[in-house]
Amino acid sequence: MLHKLLDKLAAGGVHSYADLSRELDVSEGLLEQMLIDLERLGYLKRVGTDCEAHCAGCPMNNVCAAGRPGQIWTLTEKGGQKAGSRISLEGEKHGRV
Repeated sequence: MLHKLLDKLAAGGVHSYADLSRELDVSEGLLEQMLIDLERLGYLKRVGTDCEAHCAGCPMNNVCAAGRPGQIWTLTEKGGQKAGSRISLEGEKHGRV
C-alpha cells in the first residue's frame, strides 16, 4: 500500500487527503500515518504547511490548488528512485497533500 501511495505522489500534482484516501480506500488517519512512514523511511520530506509566503506574488495564487491549506511534501531522491522503477522522474517532484 505504501508503494501505491509513493507512486501516486511521484506522478506529481496536488492531492487532497480526501482524494488520496478515497483512491487508496483507506481512512484519512491511516493515510497520514502512511505519509509519516514514507517520511521516516526517507522517501518523503515535509516542506512546510502552506505556500502563503512563497505564493503571494504569483498571479495564479487565487486559482492554484497548491495555495490551499495542507501539508506540503516533496519526494526525496531516494523516493524518486524507488518510484522510478515504474515512473520516470526528472529531479524532485513537489506535491501538496
